[in-house]
Amino acid sequence: MTRALKSILLGIAALAVGTHAVPCQGPRTYQAEDAVLTGTHIDTAQPGYTGSGYVTGFDQSSDKITFKINSPSTRLYDLSIRVAAIYGEKRTTVVLNGASSSEVYFPASDSFITVSGGQVLLNEGANTLDIVSNWGWYLIDSITLTPSAPRAAHNINPNPVNPAANADAKALYNYLKSIYGKKILSGQQELSWANWISQQTGKTPALVSVDLMDYSPSRVERGTVGTAVEEAIQHHERGGIVSVLWHWNAPTGLYDTEENRWWSGFYTRATDFDVEQALSSTTNANYTLIIRDIDAIAVQLKRLQDAGVPVLFRPLHEAEGGWFWWGAKGPEPCKKLWNLLYDRLTNYHQLNNLLWVWNSILPEWYPGDDTVDILSADVYAQGNGLVELGQDKKMIAATEVGAAPLPDLLQAYQVHWLWFAVWSDGFINNAEWNSLETLQTIYNHDYVLTLDEIQGWRNSA
Repeated sequence: MTRALKSILLGIAALAVGTHAVPCQGPRTYQAEDAVLTGTHIDTAQPGYTGSGYVTGFDQSSDKITFKINSPSTRLYDLSIRVAAIYGEKRTTVVLNGASSSEVYFPASDSFITVSGGQVLLNEGANTLDIVSNWGWYLIDSITLTPSAPRAAHNINPNPVNPAANADAKALYNYLKSIYGKKILSGQQELSWANWISQQTGKTPALVSVDLMDYSPSRVERGTVGTAVEEAIQHHERGGIVSVLWHWNAPTGLYDTEENRWWSGFYTRATDFDVEQALSSTTNANYTLIIRDIDAIAVQLKRLQDAGVPVLFRPLHEAEGGWFWWGAKGPEPCKKLWNLLYDRLTNYHQLNNLLWVWNSILPEWYPGDDTVDILSADVYAQGNGLVELGQDKKMIAATEVGAAPLPDLLQAYQVHWLWFAVWSDGFINNAEWNSLETLQTIYNHDYVLTLDEIQGWRNSA
């Protein structure tokens, strides 16, 4: 199981929110001096305020102001804060309805300026929005809430990055483009858990993700027998879509201790394999072992190509976390390995059934538009609650989630994820992450595509 340390909730901040609740329909400004004050007070010494004053006294951690706002519907708003950070740059915490929170940066300023507070999702009816001290020592004049504009149309690249992509890969890419921003594909890690969902909800995930981990040579030599290819073909044959990741057990240098057994060899902590050193020349032994491993995986991917299975291929996932050996030496060796992997599989092995899915979120790690079809992130945030690297020319997916996302929130936030895939044992079957009631809601929602609803997808784009 891979648990991303970064918690990415729908790609944008979810906030929202004095003594009378005021309806919020068009742009609306709320004066801080009219809000509920806790440990703070009204002042007029600083010129340039609007209304009858501003609020100051943010010097204790519990100091805050509370705005009460009525919204006619569940809707997304742009939040702006008029503030004077006259004592230097500061940060505040914005808390929506006593639950979700976000930190907002205030640049140093000698006068009142307007600062973006991100986007907030107001519930229908009464809401509260708190501005809580955090760094403190700033002056709050007002906030303004403006209904967020509809999201602009996407400008997705027309074709896969591999010019020789076969008909299967092109058909999948075209289908994904046709649904992007309109629907989300339901997905599940491992075929057995996808079948478990069928038993619980009466619906089967449209997408199944499998792991090539047990085909890694350093595992095979210790007796592992992979079944991921057979499972992928089985789901493909029933009309489903296949995603493939690879927990690449290090080619050599496994510690195999009581704390770090050989089967955990994809973790940085479990191997002394140095990806930077291995890629420093094409003549050293460890470079040769990298090629050996890639070639072994190519054999399995070729089986999928021969079976007519287009693959959403997601290698080197979560690299920026550093907990896997391929990301342990920073972005440059990882990008070099990605390019080697792409070149070896695409040009040498002529695997043309692959759509390439990049899975790290920081710009400095991005290998570039020429070798990436789809951007993705792994999201382990409880609550069923991405990245603009591709300048909106790349589709975006939530390739691992702990909690399946709630479709109503996705639509309210205009969050266009192409698919989600819930991790397996300990998450999909854990009521703290995914209750059966929530799964029933998600899998029977109009916005969520299930296996029965994507039949014939090859010809529906």
